[in-house]
Amino acid sequence: MKTVILDVRTPKAAMADALAAVKSGKPQKSARISFATPELLWRVLTAKRWELLKALCGAGPVSIREAARRVGRDVKAVHSDVTALLLAGVLDRTESGQIVFPYEAVKVAFMLEAA
Repeated sequence: MKTVILDVRTPKAAMADALAAVKSGKPQKSARISFATPELLWRVLTAKRWELLKALCGAGPVSIREAARRVGRDVKAVHSDVTALLLAGVLDRTESGQIVFPYEAVKVAFMLEAA
């Protein structure tokens, strides 16, 4: 199963992990998309965008119109959400212009600590 981990890490920690993977020559066990703060993660992954990711999980490439149909929403609104997810690196676009969420599972990981 192809899994992506959405986590909260400093840019420095994310770069250190990427560098370690390059130096070792071994691929990481799962893909990671990191956000600098929990607030940024939740700003990108709104409830509607999470619903969209659930509909696209394991679906392969689809058009924005098809994605909107799957979640029962207006194409224009879904287009806005798709644009935000593309900019955050969560979704990809194929050469034919379709969108794809190339994962079958998503894990969200972050820790809430006392101030």
